[in-house]
Amino acid sequence: MSVVKTCLAAALSFMTLASVAAADDYKLVSNQRIACGRGLAPGKLNTATCKSYAYVFNAKTSEYARCQVTLALTRDNKEVINVQADGNCTKKQRIFDTDSNYSFDATETEPPNTNSFFGPGGYVVWACDNTKQKVRGCITIASGLGTDVSKCVDMSFQ
Repeated sequence: MSVVKTCLAAALSFMTLASVAAADDYKLVSNQRIACGRGLAPGKLNTATCKSYAYVFNAKTSEYARCQVTLALTRDNKEVINVQADGNCTKKQRIFDTDSNYSFDATETEPPNTNSFFGPGGYVVWACDNTKQKVRGCITIASGLGTDVSKCVDMSFQ
C-alpha cells in the first residue's frame, strides 16, 4: 500500500507542475502510463520500482518534453527501509517548423516480450495542425548501439 500512496504523491506533484505550465500554451498529454516491477527474495530485502512518463506539449510551437518519474521502495518482511524518487523532463525538438494551433498524443513501446522486438526505449508521437489538414507521425526507437533513430512522416489524406 505504501508503494501506491507514494506513486500517487509523485503523480500529483507532477500534475501540479503541469498545471503551472498550462498558462503558456502547454498541455499535458492524457496518455500517461505506469509500470512497476519488483524483485522478491524470500527472507531478504524486496525492492519494488515504479516508473511513469508523460508528455508536455506546447500547442503553439509544437515543441514537447518527455517527463518521467521513478519511485523505488525497499523493504524487509516488517518495514519499509528506503524510498527513493527521481524525475526529470527532457525537451525535444519541434515537430512542425512554424507556429500554429496543434494537437498532440504519444505512447511508449511495450516492455520486452514476443511482440516487442526492440523492447523498451522507443516512443511514437502524433501531432496535428488544428488549423489545416496536416498530421505528422514521428517514431523514435533505441538502436541498441547507444543512439536513438527517429523519423517523422507527413500523412496524406485520400
